[in-house]
Amino acid sequence: MGQDKPNIRHESLERLQGEIIACEKCARLRRYCGRVAREKRRMYREWEYWGKPVPSFGDPEAELLILGLAPAAHGANRTGRMFTGDGSGDFLYRRLFEAGFANQAESRRKNDGLRLRGCYITAAIHCAPPKNKPRPRELENCRPYLEKEFELLSGVRAVLALGRIAFDAYLRIVRDQVTLPPRSQFKFAHGASYSLPEGFPRLFASYHPSRQNTQTGRLTPAMMRSVLEAIQRFLREPSPPNPSIARR
Repeated sequence: MGQDKPNIRHESLERLQGEIIACEKCARLRRYCGRVAREKRRMYREWEYWGKPVPSFGDPEAELLILGLAPAAHGANRTGRMFTGDGSGDFLYRRLFEAGFANQAESRRKNDGLRLRGCYITAAIHCAPPKNKPRPRELENCRPYLEKEFELLSGVRAVLALGRIAFDAYLRIVRDQVTLPPRSQFKFAHGASYSLPEGFPRLFASYHPSRQNTQTGRLTPAMMRSVLEAIQRFLREPSPPNPSIARR
């Protein structure tokens, strides 16, 4: 029960991020991230790449948890912070700033002053995968970290899944703890929203803010604003007691 005390939870979150950074579970991913960090991209040749598993970050008292897929090879794998230093982050942080979840509209490097407000950002997998395609076993290896984050982020009431893989990753965690309706009743679609059993944060879905989506118009700023506004309306509703999904 002492785990509910904010200072203890915050310290536990910090320790968990240290465990993520030190993780060596997936040899393929560690080799790939290390190679990218050594070879670099020409435009970033003066950078010292992070090259390690990328930790989560944000407000420990967050009501919104944003769940992405994985760090980008020359984005977060370079900077050491989720959605920092690439086109996806440029799109996402501007929308979060407009919605009041961030104190600035861009993020170029790890210590650039960005702060999240009421929001926490994590990913289904913490190492950049080749071609942005993690293997099922690699997702399973990272899953305990995500489960622990949900346990420690006891104030989270809404989960925004960016893309189908993140969407499925959250549902797998919930399905392991309670009985859910058939998977066919949880269809991934931009703007979709699903109420889950009592005690589990509501699930919101968005297309991933990849350049492939934002530059083709599949995901526009207005579409992302609409999802964030729906989340804000939901968070303004009365909060049920103890919304953490951790039940074990």
